[in-house]
Amino acid sequence: MTLFHFFNCAILTFGPHAVYYSATPLSEYDTLGTSIKAALVYLGTALVKLVCLATFLKVSENDSFDPYQELLKALIGFIDVAGLYFALTQLTHRNISQNHKFQAVGLGWAFADSVLHRLAPLWVGARGLEFTWDYILQGLEANANLVLSISLAALGSLMWLRKNKPKTLIPIIYACAGIVATMPSITSYLRRGLGWHLPKVVGFELFTSLMMAFISWQLFSACQRPSS
Repeated sequence: MTLFHFFNCAILTFGPHAVYYSATPLSEYDTLGTSIKAALVYLGTALVKLVCLATFLKVSENDSFDPYQELLKALIGFIDVAGLYFALTQLTHRNISQNHKFQAVGLGWAFADSVLHRLAPLWVGARGLEFTWDYILQGLEANANLVLSISLAALGSLMWLRKNKPKTLIPIIYACAGIVATMPSITSYLRRGLGWHLPKVVGFELFTSLMMAFISWQLFSACQRPSS
């Protein structure tokens, strides 16, 4: 029963990445190499973030919310944006469209994040004798992160790769990218500052990810329309 629970949670956590790849044109255009490159860039970015966090953040004696520490975390979190910039603009990609490129990069980014942050807790905890909802919620959180990563990659694609976007949309694109990039700090404030429990936080993440996906899709569609 413990292995059954582990496999269920693992499928919930990592399965949507495979489903997204196979159910979209990404598999038809063989963009797996792009996703793997993006995953490697994520691992390098995570290493840089880890060094920065260890250098600039103090070890807290309690779990209370510290605005100064959270501000530093948010600033360090923008290293992810730099990593996405490198993955979208500097890596060599196959001859794929901009639409497929940002999806492949976002997919690889989200998969690497799930492996790095969720595989070990799943392996250790989900095989325990006592059933807990935490790892199911962790899987749902990974799904929200998948949507947010692809949304951020889409917004980054509009910021850095599309030159003829409407000027009126530029502030909205940057504002949405800033919201997505600071989501870890927002959820940290909800947990530690407002005392939200994990189910409520995951529900917020799922709702926010769907909203940002819809907004990103609308912005991407608007930027693809020919200018009058």
